[in-house]
Amino acid sequence: MNTNMQTDLMDENVSSLNEECGIFGIWGREDAAGLTYYGLHALQHRGQEGAGIVANNEGHLWQERGLGLVADVFRDPTKLEHLKGDAAIGHVRYATSGSHGIENIQPLMANFHDMQLALAHNGNLTNALTLRNELEEQGAIFQSSSDSEIILHLIRRSHAETFEGKLKEALNQLRGGFAFLLMTPNALYAMLDPHAFRPFVLGQMPNGSYVVTSETAALHVVGAKFIRDVQPGELIKINDDGLSISHYTDKTDVNIDVMEYVYFARPDSDIYGVNVHQARKKMGANLAKEQPVLNADIVVGVPNSSLSAASGYAEAAGLPNEMGLVKNQYIARTFIEASQEKRERAVRMKLSAVESVVKDKNVVLVDDSLVRGTTSMYIVRMLKEAGAKSVHVRIASPIFKYPAFYGIDVQTREELMGANHTLPEMTRLIEADSLAFLSTDGLVEAINLKMPDDRTGLTTAYFDGHYPSPIYDYSPELADAYRAGEVTFAPEPTSFYQDEMLVKQEEQLAEGVN
Repeated sequence: MNTNMQTDLMDENVSSLNEECGIFGIWGREDAAGLTYYGLHALQHRGQEGAGIVANNEGHLWQERGLGLVADVFRDPTKLEHLKGDAAIGHVRYATSGSHGIENIQPLMANFHDMQLALAHNGNLTNALTLRNELEEQGAIFQSSSDSEIILHLIRRSHAETFEGKLKEALNQLRGGFAFLLMTPNALYAMLDPHAFRPFVLGQMPNGSYVVTSETAALHVVGAKFIRDVQPGELIKINDDGLSISHYTDKTDVNIDVMEYVYFARPDSDIYGVNVHQARKKMGANLAKEQPVLNADIVVGVPNSSLSAASGYAEAAGLPNEMGLVKNQYIARTFIEASQEKRERAVRMKLSAVESVVKDKNVVLVDDSLVRGTTSMYIVRMLKEAGAKSVHVRIASPIFKYPAFYGIDVQTREELMGANHTLPEMTRLIEADSLAFLSTDGLVEAINLKMPDDRTGLTTAYFDGHYPSPIYDYSPELADAYRAGEVTFAPEPTSFYQDEMLVKQEEQLAEGVN
């Protein structure tokens, strides 16, 4: 859900990476808006700049949205009270750049003369600029700077006879990463891009109502049972008659964004049958085997997303896994100014070293990723100031060399330390005694998706330069790397990917077999 085509580095976050968005939708519960509120809480890690909910009250859609955390946006209880109805969709947002105004907070609403639409989007469209220019040339007027609004215009301009026909026609014009929730007065639709870049799951409440959301963790919070992952190219329709599944395209593949496993998703979530915590723990174990540290005393993980990897590293290396860093859980995301003093202070507000744990120790510092490097430098410095004898940084993912275009806010090579410095240079810049990374093979093996034809099922382009699709409007960013043979772009899918296990499960359900 990118808001502009350019990256504004003045709003660099303390975190090494920033999530895109989280979405949640439910149909068939009187307390739909309240459940959506709790679902968004479970997805708060995916976006902390804004939140919104749209409820469906007997065919009338009502919206409440605002800037800030979910609890801040809905602090006034009357906001939730206004959201009456037995269906709702919600959204938490992280803006990668551009306007941070209320107009970009989702779900987006469209009020036409004959119907209302509400849209929530997780991901990033790689042909958004081209589509927007074409639509504006045709007279479209945009109310936001979000690429998500494009699909609303495409739906309305379609000449297909049915609404679902219009929706499918619009979806087939989009490229890049998208998990959409679209609510009409009569139905809730869920749609996933043909590559399945972003996680998207279907669940069911005890009363039979359906939930669609970004992560299984949100299902657990509201008491819903996981049914299945939404498949690439699927169009799921949920209404009072139940659930129906069709496809808007039969040209699909599975290329899950590997950073969901490395960093974004909650450790208690499962993505395509793989638990995120277990995958991260295996990443740490593989890292210990590939990049051991001689004479190490303890392992310290960077809270919170690296704790699973640190556990795996310590177990594999036979070292104590110590809490050498403590995170202040009550500090909201801190956007910091372009001065070294203020950046370092922002890190210290979030993290503190435990002197009695790290003093006089050779520390293995495990982190999930190293993107811009500034945070790593401050943490290494913090540990040494607390008395650590040495700090050896081990990263539970490969060197981040290439930009991300499918739903992460790293869209230029200039921001990537790994793209602009050698390993010795990076080691010196972050002030570590040594620095090493997990290999791409080690990462893929740790996740271990069961895919046919020896495919990984993962997008690892950030590390190896092999993009699973063209990047369209972003092509100029990697033009030089493409000419040099550093990166490759696979064509869009030409065949239909079908999950064999899912097919068997659905056949059994159809036959009434438990």
